[in-house]
Formats: sequence, C-alpha cells, structure tokens
Amino acid sequence: MKYNPEELISKAEEPKKKSLKLHPLFKGKIETGIKVPVKKPSDFSIWYTPGVAEPCRKISEDKQSVYEMTSKWNYVAVISDGSRVLGLGNIGPEASLPVMEGKSLLFKYLGGVDAFPLCLNTQNTEEIIKAIKWLTPSFGGINLEDISSPKCYYILEKLRTDLNIPVWHDDQQGTALVTLAGVINALKIVEKKLNEVCISLIGAGAANINVAKYLDIAGARPENMVMVDSKGILHADRRDLEERNPFKWQMCLQTNPRNLIGGIAEAIKDTDICIAYSKPGPGTLKKEWIRSMADDAIVIAGSNPVPEIWPWEAEEAGARIVATGRSDFPNQINNSLGFPAVFRGAFDSMANKISDEMCIAASNAISEYARAKGINEQNIIPKMDETEMYIEEAIAVGIKAAEQRLTRKQISKKELQEKVSENIRRARRTLEILMEKGVIKQL
Repeated sequence: MKYNPEELISKAEEPKKKSLKLHPLFKGKIETGIKVPVKKPSDFSIWYTPGVAEPCRKISEDKQSVYEMTSKWNYVAVISDGSRVLGLGNIGPEASLPVMEGKSLLFKYLGGVDAFPLCLNTQNTEEIIKAIKWLTPSFGGINLEDISSPKCYYILEKLRTDLNIPVWHDDQQGTALVTLAGVINALKIVEKKLNEVCISLIGAGAANINVAKYLDIAGARPENMVMVDSKGILHADRRDLEERNPFKWQMCLQTNPRNLIGGIAEAIKDTDICIAYSKPGPGTLKKEWIRSMADDAIVIAGSNPVPEIWPWEAEEAGARIVATGRSDFPNQINNSLGFPAVFRGAFDSMANKISDEMCIAASNAISEYARAKGINEQNIIPKMDETEMYIEEAIAVGIKAAEQRLTRKQISKKELQEKVSENIRRARRTLEILMEKGVIKQL
C-alpha cells in the first residue's frame, strides 16, 4: 500500500482538535434514557409507587428475579482508577472519565449494552476490590479499564473468583482476543501455522501477557515466544520479577527456553510475528530490527496514539503484513471488536462468568467473519461498522457459555440469536431516530 506519511501524520492530529472542541459542546457522551411508555401521570403508579412495591417483594423472595424485573441484566460498570490511561499514564480518576464515557458509548452503540463510567478515587488494590463488590447488586457485569499492572491481574482474578457475574479486564482479555483474531488471519495469508511460528512480544504489561496466554490456548508454543519488558528480554534468570511481579515471572519460566538475553533487537531477530504493546512510537521499533525478522513477517504495532513503528516503515523493512491500533491505517486491531459483543453474548445467554474459552470463541468468530468476506494483506480483520460481525461474535460467546454450563438458565440457539440481534439493532436504531428528530445535534 502506498502511504503519504506527511499527510497521514497531519490527518492524525485532526481528531485531537475536534475532540477538544466537541467535548465541551455536548458536555458528555452518554445519558440515561427512558425505555417504558409514559403517557399520563397515572402511569407512574405502575413504574414507581405504589405499584413498584410488588416487584420489590418478588425480588426480596427470589433475588434472581432481579434480572427479570430490572435492567441489571444489561448493566455493566466501566471501572477505572485512572492509573494507566491510554498512552497518558497515571492521570487520576477525573481525567480518566472522558475515556470511560467513550467506552460506555461504544458498549451501547456496538453491543446494545447499558454501560456506566465509574472512576474510583483510590488506587489501592484491596479498596478497589471492595468498592466493586459493594456495587454488584446494581450491575450484571464489570468491565475493568485502564488499571495499572500488576494490580490489574490480582483484581481481575479475585473478582472472577468471588463474584457470580461476568468480570472482564479489557486491556487483558479484549486486547488479547482481537489480536489473536488478527494473527489467525495473517497466518492464513502467509501460509504459516500457529504451532510452528516464532513470536516476539514487545512489552510485558497486561496486554501482551494475556496475548501470550491466548496464543498458547489457541495452539502457539510458549517455547517459541520471547517477551521483552523495559529492562530487556524475560528469561529464567530475571529473579527480580519472582516476587515483584509473579505474572511476568511466569512468562520468564514459560517462554524463551534458550535463555536469550538482550533487548528488542535480539528478541525480534528471526521471528515470524512481532506483537508490540509497549510505548508509543515512532521509533520504539526500528526498521533494521524488522529487517532481521523471518520472511513474510507479521508486525502488530499496537500502541496508541502513535504505533511503535509507522506502517510504511515496517513495510519498507520487509514486513508483509502490518497492523496497528489506529483506524486511519489498514488492519486496525481494535478492542471495540471484542468487548461489546462478548458482554452481549454473556448477558443474553445469562452467563455468570466470562471464561477464557468464551474469549477464544469470540476471537474465532471475528476471524471467521473476516475470512468469509475475504482477507488480504491490507484487510485481515473486520471494521467497527460491520454490525453482523458483532451479532455472530455474541452468539458464539453465548453458545460457548452454555456449553461450559456457565449460564443461569438454558437458552436455545434460536432464542439467543433473536435476543442478540434485537438488542444490538435496537441500540443503533434508537440513536438513528434521535439524530433524525434533532434530539441529538448533528455535527
């Protein structure tokens, strides 16, 4: 693909300018809406007092009926402490609110999920866990967002164990499942097998540790992986990590059996795939390092707002397929392809967990949808506007939840398909009507 670097770099600055202008204009991106008919004041006697007492009594007798009597079945809390926001770092809870609102917007528009941004005024691990547990009577699911590592691992695992509702950390599971979908299709194009390729993982944070995990589950071999953190390649002699970060330490033990040492240059050499979720570039990955990779190399430079290497530089260095996290380049590896449909599938199947197997099912659904439409070097993964993909992905997630007996009730595939399609399409149609009627201002 031909690029005009100066034009693309200039274009990349436009969203920043527009965002700063439009956020004050709309004063937020989401609001609560009414979903029941109200034609006269007496209707409130049904929706509020005195009629509301009856559903309250019903729930008091049977707590599970809260899913039938309220919107808990479709509520997800988007929770952050602001300790690791996008490429901005630890900017605190107030400054993270625009991101959490944006996440909530995507939840609704792409998945028909009612999401609420909740930014906590604490960065203490135990306090975060306690606060989330206090909130669970109101929410059917929890989405953890932009929480620094290693505490994000502890929080996720503790809540997945203790709570009987879906809990998810998008920087871990979301990034990993969408990345895996892209890798699966990229390998189809270059005609290589997942269990044979060598993989370099640049960055050892929440994203890449879970990427390594999902690659392993899908069939890649950990002994063919090399991971790099800010101090260099992970290997069995990195004893500094044994107590300080046991999750990284597991990577030290499971990957790099050759005990390779060095930095990014040494890790990338001769690998078939380079997956980078480290620090924004350009220049984090150098052209000469990409040039040292195997033939038909695949490069995923996932940092935002600027990838670790510009796509045209990676291609000039010999990479056959290049993906980034940006929408203005081909092959956007975007978490938004994952979390709305995963929660939609979990909610509509009445799942009480989001398992790793459900995430792999989502990944396979994404990659299969793209292959059915046709893939090539510039098109390995679907785009955000492909509604049918979200429907198919959500159904795959719900089916896997049922297979694993993780649902509160049994539901037929036909009923699941109908619920998923209705909820996703209804959200988009509602927005279209509000814009058509002028209730939401047109830009």
